[in-house]
Amino acid sequence: MIDFHVHQPAAAAYGPDEYLAAMDELGVDVSVVFTYEGLLRPSAAANDSLAAWVAPTPERLVAFATVDPRDPGAGEEIERCVHEHGMRGVKLHPWLQGFSTHEPGLKRVCETAGRIGIPILFHDGTPPFSTPLQLAALARRHPRTQIVLGHGGLHDLWREAIEAVLTTVNVHLCMSGTPGYAMRAIVARCPLERLLFGTDAGLRPEPLQRYAVLRVRQLDELALDGAQREAILVTNPRRLLAA
Repeated sequence: MIDFHVHQPAAAAYGPDEYLAAMDELGVDVSVVFTYEGLLRPSAAANDSLAAWVAPTPERLVAFATVDPRDPGAGEEIERCVHEHGMRGVKLHPWLQGFSTHEPGLKRVCETAGRIGIPILFHDGTPPFSTPLQLAALARRHPRTQIVLGHGGLHDLWREAIEAVLTTVNVHLCMSGTPGYAMRAIVARCPLERLLFGTDAGLRPEPLQRYAVLRVRQLDELALDGAQREAILVTNPRRLLAA
């Protein structure tokens, strides 16, 4: 199982070894990890801290860089993180970072990601800046760039997230924090090859977080068949990470 939505714990609440033990308990083989503090204050130092956190076990912990799209050097920082640290994507949070999908700097960020073949995962499901159809419009402007809806629209905008995936071929949907009834509709209606799963782990000070356990249980309650489970938890995320 690949968990496509995990945060590095704030203030070094626990180390990677402790989190690997939590992954084992959850049945997770690989976690895609983002900085959290770096979303509040994007910097090269935040990316370096994340790189150091995942470095002991790169086969199980995969890092995504974070940048401020308003920074003229954002594209160069993405390339540095990929080439120096082996990072495999970018995580952006328009609502928390306070930028819209019309931010001019996103053109540079998306073009860089598309050129070097890495996905960009966005927080979504939170108006006014992080709605799925806003992100789908951005994806259509950058057809070479793979865009991931990091939360599948959350509780309020999951129907919009479905529409984003159905209408935009380079939009993928990560079911992370999405309610169970929405997950069932997503699996029923969306192209299977563009679905992912994530726990959003890392937002609490203990390595094994109750809400992450519940999200894995929620996934199990979908009663996916073997092909669906393999696609969502293994094939699809591996394809994005290897792009």
